[in-house]
Amino acid sequence: MSIYRLSETFAVSGQITPADVTTLAVDGYATVICNRPDEEEFGQPPAADIAAACEEHGIGFHFIPIDGSGLTPAMIERFRAAVADSDGPVLAYCRSGQRSSFIWQSSGSP
Repeated sequence: MSIYRLSETFAVSGQITPADVTTLAVDGYATVICNRPDEEEFGQPPAADIAAACEEHGIGFHFIPIDGSGLTPAMIERFRAAVADSDGPVLAYCRSGQRSSFIWQSSGSP
């Protein structure tokens, strides 16, 4: 798992696995945001599996998938709220981290 910090409190990565959540917990992440639709690629872990691992570690989880239709104002607002409501650092992921970076920039998040 490669993590790219975009600010002091926000980072992005490509697809994570449930096992990666242990590392995220040790690293102090408080919230994980999934920006990848389920079944986008064969073998991809479902968001529900990542959410369950986050729950086990006391990490908040939000599912805000971005598909080929692009971003909507509602998605950006949900993302903004998830970041603002986090009690600590946030990691957002998708296939490569690009969509997560884009929604972060679009939301005006610090």
